[in-house]
Amino acid sequence: MIPQIRQARARNTPPGPRSALPLTLLAAFRRDPVQFLLEMASYGDISYVYLNKFNMYLLNDPELIQDVLVTHARNFIKSRGLQFTRPVMGNGLLTSEDDYHLRQRRLVQPAFHRQRIAGYAKTMVEYAERLGQRWQPGDKVDMASEMMGLTLAIAGKTLFNADVGGEAQEIGAALSDAMQMFKRMTSPFEGVLERLPLPSNARFERGRKRLDETIYRMIGEHRASGDTGDLLSMLLESEDVEGDGGRMSDQQVRDEAMTIFLAGHETTAIALAWCWYLLSQTPTVEKQLHDELDLVLGGRLPAYEDIPNLDYTRMVFSEALRMYPPAYVLGRSPLTDYPVRDYVIPAGSTILLSPFVIQHDERYYSEPYRFDPLRWKFDEEAARPRYAYFPFGGGPRLCIGEPFAWCEGILVLAALAQHWQPRYIPDHPIGFKPLITLRPKGGITMKLEPAA
Repeated sequence: MIPQIRQARARNTPPGPRSALPLTLLAAFRRDPVQFLLEMASYGDISYVYLNKFNMYLLNDPELIQDVLVTHARNFIKSRGLQFTRPVMGNGLLTSEDDYHLRQRRLVQPAFHRQRIAGYAKTMVEYAERLGQRWQPGDKVDMASEMMGLTLAIAGKTLFNADVGGEAQEIGAALSDAMQMFKRMTSPFEGVLERLPLPSNARFERGRKRLDETIYRMIGEHRASGDTGDLLSMLLESEDVEGDGGRMSDQQVRDEAMTIFLAGHETTAIALAWCWYLLSQTPTVEKQLHDELDLVLGGRLPAYEDIPNLDYTRMVFSEALRMYPPAYVLGRSPLTDYPVRDYVIPAGSTILLSPFVIQHDERYYSEPYRFDPLRWKFDEEAARPRYAYFPFGGGPRLCIGEPFAWCEGILVLAALAQHWQPRYIPDHPIGFKPLITLRPKGGITMKLEPAA
């Protein structure tokens, strides 16, 4: 819980958490950022807190969120927190800004057109089926790790024509070591810590180098073999016909490849892991899912063409993304003072927009902590404001891989759930490990049982 909370007194400052003790609020935020954001939202649609030299404003209203992400998007840049990913991601789509970001997005966009996604679907299903065949009844697995390895292999093959499945464990560990540095953002000693010979700094360097090794190897293989029709080939060969006509440098290719390779598997893996956990806790939902799979597929593997008929499967994945959105908070920084209702948010402040918070708001979701895929029937979904649900962001910075993620989430869930009903083993309570994404703390241990 946030200690010593009281309303702000200044007329031009929104209400929010306050403490007379230095660093108390910062400690609460670092200990449990999800709970901290939920409690900030209890102050209203606009709340404020001062943390570690940051003026932070949480906006928790669909209209205000749309204003930032869509209507006034050009008035904002990504917040400073995301810059902590630059040592790993470089200046890729996740971190770049302005005209450079638009140029890079134009070059990458063709890889995620509908026809391309349809072509990726077969690989998604094949790799899911291969994993299902390796599973054995009674085995205990960490479902978060299993899904991470699966989606990493799928991203490697579909987007880079590379077989990285055998490296999944190493790459996953390297990514975890690198992303741990994201917590430094809220450390009062951040500037000092990064210069000290700490074990965490050494782990970060090893992780970054291990990730670079994979990306540069794939780039080298593509340069040697020529165009293979995948995303990496497109990055190496593409020209910006709407801009200056130039091609990407090796560094630009590395940055975009790293961003898409890592972001393209992490978020879907986390969403799928939470799916398995939620299904195991809700037998009625699990049964309805299996009934649909039996009816639509009849025991055969799913295909891209089946997706429109796998409506309940889609709703299961949608509801998992609502309850546990991998990108649980987004940050923006206004370039100029930004008026919001009765307040003015100063330029350079941090504006937080939290899919987790608004997607658990009782104004838009009754019993918001209940897993109920039927919320995503067309009439119910249409009745809610557009930005009461935004697990992939929105506006010009909408996740470029969203169509890929929906296709992968639905097909992988369908392919595996036909044959398996993993059961959650409560060896430890389910909790969050919120870094850049909302990972399950300690994983999700499950016992593999064949589908009834």
